Formats: sequence, C-alpha cells, structure tokens
Amino acid sequence: MVKLQYILSALLTVCACSSIKIPQEFQYREIPADGFTIASWQKISSAQAPFHIYIEGDGHSFTASGKVSSNPTPHDTTMRQLAFNDSAPNVVYLARPCQYIMNSNCQKKYWSTARFAPEIINSEYLALKSIAANRPITLVGFSGGAQIAGLLAVLHNDLSISKVITIAGNLDHPTWTQYHKVPALTQSLDLNKFKDKFASIPQHHFIGADDNIVPPEITRNFIGKDKLITTFSDTSHNRGWQKHSDQIYKIMP
Repeated sequence: MVKLQYILSALLTVCACSSIKIPQEFQYREIPADGFTIASWQKISSAQAPFHIYIEGDGHSFTASGKVSSNPTPHDTTMRQLAFNDSAPNVVYLARPCQYIMNSNCQKKYWSTARFAPEIINSEYLALKSIAANRPITLVGFSGGAQIAGLLAVLHNDLSISKVITIAGNLDHPTWTQYHKVPALTQSLDLNKFKDKFASIPQHHFIGADDNIVPPEITRNFIGKDKLITTFSDTSHNRGWQKHSDQIYKIMP
C-alpha cells in the first residue's frame, strides 16, 4: 500500500500534464466496491464533523482523435486541487471506477456509454458508505461527477446527503450528447428520470461562462432556477476554478 501510494504520488507530482502536490494530511486509500476498486485520498480528522466528498469527472475518456481511451485516469487536476485545498476537517477526493486502478472488470464501456451504469453508481455508493457511514455528506461533483452525485442523492436515501454542489457539471447527458453530436450514453442511468426528487435536495451549481464542454445553457435549462446557479466569467470547463475556490467552499455545510 505504501509503495503504491508513493508511485501514484510521484506520478501525479512529476507528470507535466498532471502536476500537483498531495498534502501530507491526505492518505491514499483503496476501496473495494462491487467488482471495482475505487481510489481515494482522504483527510479525516474529526469524529463529529461532516464530510466534503469530491467526485471526479469522466477523466481521460477519449483520445485527441476521438477514440475511447485505454485508461480513463484523469490528466486534469481541477478536482484534486479543490479537494486538497479544502480546509474542512473531513475531506475526501473520490475517483471513478477504473481511474488510477484497473482490473478485469474495467471495460471501455464504463468510461463511454456505460459511465453512469447502475453498477458504477453502486460502486460509488459503497465507497461513500464505507467512508462516511451515516454522517452528513456534502457531495461535490465535477463534470460527469455531477451526474454521479445527483444519482447517488436520489437513489440512496440511506446516505445522509446535506447538499449537492456541482462544478462544470454534466447533469443532463442526453442533451449533452446531442449538443456534441456524439453517441448517446445508452447503458447509463439518467438524472432526468429523477428530476423532481433531485429538485427537493439542497444544491448549488457553479458554471464557467467560457465552458464549451458543458455549455452553461445545458445546466441552466436543467436546473431552471437562477438562484441555484453561480456563473464565473473567464472560467472554462477545467480552467479558472482555483481563483473562485473560496466562494465554492463558503457555501458548503
């Protein structure tokens, strides 16, 4: 375990495309979950405080040529930086299945058409349950991680989810695939089918005015309430978020 943490830490620190320093207080943990093993970095220092759990986006799902990649481990550091800079006592960065850790169940469909499949949502649920049990959780979902956060909130009432926060979130993947003229996520669950229940959950959504991956209008049309949305200028899908991090942290329970 220590050796693996060292290798992963070194990879994330020295790779030119993924340069990030992992704070000493965050410990690497692997979580077995429904046939997958979920990678996480955890800072847990209070037995009473709630959890801030950051769910990674879709990662390196496709190559520059548009083909499904062989490894979905994210190159972007947006979500890790936001998690690692969060000063709350209990903070967890949670990867998606097959990111950082591949096994025999890691078929390419799980980061393409089945990225939100029931078994993927269940694996993330089991990871959350093993970390936080019944304690309050604020879920923070980036990009496709927003869909994961929303589905967890509506499908698993035994999780004590206080709030859902999304960052450049893909909450409406059918509209998103139509917009980009890419194949529909036919093997995935769809938050649209639970829209009324999702609307009853405390939530806030941060969008970048310059985001051309998840265009702001997709989020605005899905949410339908401007008071639940904050738009940052000079911010794209994965650039500019760090300068707004204090505003993001401020609204977390």
